[in-house]
Amino acid sequence: MKLNMGRRALMASAMAAFAFAGQAIADGHKTVDSIHFLIPGGAGGGWDGTARGTGEALTKAGIAGNASYENMSGGGGGKAIGYLIENADSNHGTLMVNSTPIVIRSLTGVFPHNFRDLTLVAGTIGDYAALVVHKDSPLNNMDDLMAAYDADPSKTAIGGGSVPGGMDHLVAAMVMEAAGKDALGVKYIPYDAGGKAMAALLSGEIAALSTGFSEAVDLANAGEVKIIGVTADERVSAAPDAMTMKEQGIDTSFVNWRGFFGAPGLPEDKLAMYQEALTKMYDTPEWEAVRERNGWVNIHNNGDDFKAFLEGQEKVIGDLMKKLGFL
Repeated sequence: MKLNMGRRALMASAMAAFAFAGQAIADGHKTVDSIHFLIPGGAGGGWDGTARGTGEALTKAGIAGNASYENMSGGGGGKAIGYLIENADSNHGTLMVNSTPIVIRSLTGVFPHNFRDLTLVAGTIGDYAALVVHKDSPLNNMDDLMAAYDADPSKTAIGGGSVPGGMDHLVAAMVMEAAGKDALGVKYIPYDAGGKAMAALLSGEIAALSTGFSEAVDLANAGEVKIIGVTADERVSAAPDAMTMKEQGIDTSFVNWRGFFGAPGLPEDKLAMYQEALTKMYDTPEWEAVRERNGWVNIHNNGDDFKAFLEGQEKVIGDLMKKLGFL
């Protein structure tokens, strides 16, 4: 199967007081003075990496004067969404990063809001998914994982940094189903963001970890894990030795979009400013360095195009989740 692409109030008030000064006239390059990134999960997760990587590119390229970051875990991302909605007027200087889970978790009722309750700024990147194992694990590829699962499913748990029925769980289920296994029979253990899930892998609590490809690359480069399967159609240059699922006879691919949202009622001029900043970013070497380092795919859709994309994702993901028994 294939799913196509196209992580207070005082702080926020302080940021909003000086966040925007409009278009910079002095050099004609800087678009926004400052951006505050709200991250709905903990450090070490895909949302965290996307927000910080985007902020890095924007500031190093001179498009944004500076960037700040706030991690707000809880409720599968729902805490940050609720905060942004409830404190909308004091958060005009804030961009919240999110991704496929905002669609999944609204479909499953994990939280009452969905993307329509926010200001849609832009979709920016796609990140493949990957399964990884501890560096000292006897498992070296997907065949090894499937053999271990067949021998004892209860001792072959797969962990992830999302709630049951969330994206990491969904990816693991997709892969197992494509491999001819019972997707609903997979023992999935959820953790609050990637860092805690990684700790569980290192301790042996789980046999494999379902995570974003960029996170997997960072962990592999640090010598902590082995990547045993990637949900790309072809190998990705950021980790050229990591085999795709398809190479290993598992006919599935997946890419998780990520993008940015503003508070409801965000003024049009500030929305346009954010969108211009992100559009400029794509043409900079600073962004290309961040993108290449993480193995991301460029996805860029603003405003109405972003809305149409999300509505399409809602339909495709909803159908898939029904098929797998999650809805």
